[in-house]
Amino acid sequence: MDCRLITTLPLLLLLLTLFTSTSAVNFEVHNNCPYTVWAAATPVGGGQRLDNGQSWNINVPPGTKMARIWGRKNCNFDGSGRGGCETGDCGGVLQCTGWGKPPNTLAEFALNQFNNLDFFDISNVDGFNIPMSFGPTRPGPDKCHQISCTADIVGQCLGPLRVAGGCNNPCTTFGGQQYCCTNGPCGPTDYSRFFKTRCPDAYSYPQDDATSTFTCPGGSTDYKVVFCP
Repeated sequence: MDCRLITTLPLLLLLLTLFTSTSAVNFEVHNNCPYTVWAAATPVGGGQRLDNGQSWNINVPPGTKMARIWGRKNCNFDGSGRGGCETGDCGGVLQCTGWGKPPNTLAEFALNQFNNLDFFDISNVDGFNIPMSFGPTRPGPDKCHQISCTADIVGQCLGPLRVAGGCNNPCTTFGGQQYCCTNGPCGPTDYSRFFKTRCPDAYSYPQDDATSTFTCPGGSTDYKVVFCP
């Protein structure tokens, strides 16, 4: 055997390993709403205007955790990307670097975490502004399938939670341990049950884990978020 091949083989294997381990996960964000949605994604992506029928592809590094994708409504931005949105605003900029302002329906995920799994969910913990579906582009084993929250939550919103363009969450509206769950265990409330009965797969309060977290194999799954599926 050529000794040069023996020398270079470990390097080739190392490069192949690095390429495989750093392969990005594709998230397709599609707007099926009859109105414009200003999509947002952090910590990767930033923001993108999506008119009806338009899509936005985001390549997310493996190992990314505590990430969100959401939609903003009724936005106005100038040529420098400064402005604001009625719901989901992220500090008055088109390219988000922080979380959005409630109410906003959230697609949340963490890639290639415990047991090499991706974890994903839809959350109403920050309220609701746009119907959404979220899941793998191809269904997989067990809890690796599309989930959705498409009920008319804005139209049916309880009086104290009503705001322009959305339905707020009780933590933002009232504060306190009962609704925010910031100081230990907490349970469902009448307000969280309002969200849960309409969107059973979605988080309705911060500790609503058992029926609201879904998983797919890490490193081999791409995802799609659809507004107004």
